[in-house]
Amino acid sequence: MRRTLIAGGLALLLLGTACGESRRSDPPAAAGSPTASRQDPGQVERTLASLRKIDDLPMYEMTYDGDYDPTAGLAGSTPPSPFGCSLFAALGDRERPVFARNFDWEPNPALVLRTDPPDGYASISLVDISYLGVAADPTGDRRLLDAPLLPFDGMNERGLAVGLAADDGARAEPVPGLPKVGSVRILRLVLDSAATVDEAVAVFKRYNLDFDGGPPLHYLLADATGTSAVVEFVDGKMTVDRRSGPWQALTNVPAVGVPDRELRQDRRYGVLAKELDRAGGVVDAAGALRLLNAVRQSHTRWSVTYGLRSGEVRVVTAGGGTRDYRLPMS
Repeated sequence: MRRTLIAGGLALLLLGTACGESRRSDPPAAAGSPTASRQDPGQVERTLASLRKIDDLPMYEMTYDGDYDPTAGLAGSTPPSPFGCSLFAALGDRERPVFARNFDWEPNPALVLRTDPPDGYASISLVDISYLGVAADPTGDRRLLDAPLLPFDGMNERGLAVGLAADDGARAEPVPGLPKVGSVRILRLVLDSAATVDEAVAVFKRYNLDFDGGPPLHYLLADATGTSAVVEFVDGKMTVDRRSGPWQALTNVPAVGVPDRELRQDRRYGVLAKELDRAGGVVDAAGALRLLNAVRQSHTRWSVTYGLRSGEVRVVTAGGGTRDYRLPMS
């Protein structure tokens, strides 16, 4: 739950960098109207002042000071068209499970976001800030205060990680009586409130996912206990596929109920499966990044690994810049 990440120069430690930061002596005036922020003026000022450029992707990092409403507006916030991704959870080493993903999409500005809501778990997530309407230089743009609503992948302080990928065959039929939530926004609700895969699945079950205006999605979940699952929508119904071996992977083809030999016909899934089989699901962060590199595409924007027990996060951008973070685990 609430951890002391803001005070004392942040207990969420930035370990190192291969990229410089960019500063503007004359930042533009604040723009945009955030909907999620529940911050006081001082928290807003500290949040926006923490923004730093860390890579020419461009990629930024920001620490969110204070609270936000993860249900503000609730529905929507779905990307407008399909994108490709490769994800896997390497769980063969129970002491060092790893979650890894490539985000393959358009050359939009991105953000490494650190959040610590008063009534939820602290987390690190990655955000494509173009969906906030933010330009390549977002300095002073108040729309960044809605960045918590759009995590495309992330991990929280309990070691629960989640990521998404397009799945053109998915279809989610609404369940009467459940509120509707955007298909990207659901990741924020999971990161803030779920400590395990089971709890994350329960969060998914409390909402109707809204795929309107964007691609249908499916999701990979993994936690610090070595549990993982794919959440997918088959014939309109939410279906959960829990792993039966030391690893689980996901690309952009339907995975639930599909024979393994058919899944491996997808090139990226086949490469991941072959190497993870060979390694028995035992892959460290460096090995995970090498495997992500083997399935990267020309439009891969970032690769990231999450240490589900160590709290270590490594982000590698399309230009090769690397940033290391550590999320204190509870």
